[in-house]
Amino acid sequence: MSALTEITSEADFSSHLATLSPSALVVLYFYTPWAAPCAQMRTVLSALASQYPATAPPTISFVSINAEELPDISEEYDVSAVPFVVCLRSGQVLESISGSDPIKVRDALERHAGGSPADGANRSAIPPPLSAVPREDGPVMATQSPFTSGAPTGPGANATAVPAAPALTPEQSKEALVARLTELVKAAPVMLFMKGTPSSPQCGFSRQLVGILRERSIKYGFFNILADEDVRQGLKEFADWPTFPQLWVDGELVGGLDIVREEINADPDFMGQYSVSKPVA
Repeated sequence: MSALTEITSEADFSSHLATLSPSALVVLYFYTPWAAPCAQMRTVLSALASQYPATAPPTISFVSINAEELPDISEEYDVSAVPFVVCLRSGQVLESISGSDPIKVRDALERHAGGSPADGANRSAIPPPLSAVPREDGPVMATQSPFTSGAPTGPGANATAVPAAPALTPEQSKEALVARLTELVKAAPVMLFMKGTPSSPQCGFSRQLVGILRERSIKYGFFNILADEDVRQGLKEFADWPTFPQLWVDGELVGGLDIVREEINADPDFMGQYSVSKPVA
């Protein structure tokens, strides 16, 4: 039976692909160790892999990749969230599945592997999907004062949480969500929509962007998009920007980590007017 193979370097990844025939289906599984849904998806993929016989040469190969440890590979396959599964053949992406829905992953495998797995495979053994972020009424978010009695300290210094509103009911319209997002992006002159909080970022990109704001003593508001799925999905369409973190300044989208770095490189005083250490005129 097939098994899930861990890739630990770009060299290992290139070497592994080179051993496969062009007709082989490659299933790439991108994960991070801290995300609970990734642990479930690993179990799902291991179970699915066991349903496909090992052949020589392999007709299907299951590969797991730490998305944060190997960011160049993640970027190559447009990994915007974890878990993330990519079906690949002859170097071409056939399908990508973002999230932790095992049924979608199983169906994708059956489409691209040329039929169902081995006879007698137990399809019912696949567990139901685990939500990446369990919804709760009134999610609790850390709030920190934008100023301290002394110099800003810690990853959350100068950050103020924008509280999450109650979840939208099915009767509420798309216009209501757009109105809410419009208010959120203008909730502070500098708004960071991130995974987690400044004191506990839940992805490497959010952590790095928080670090940039902290180093420049920028006063900013933040919203934990993992605490509200309506905002998380709605903001992608609202901003026409599919990934997080997102930085907004004066109600206008700047972009993600790479764009912020480019802006700073082009203008070292970018967002300087929002620094708490800016001298008073």
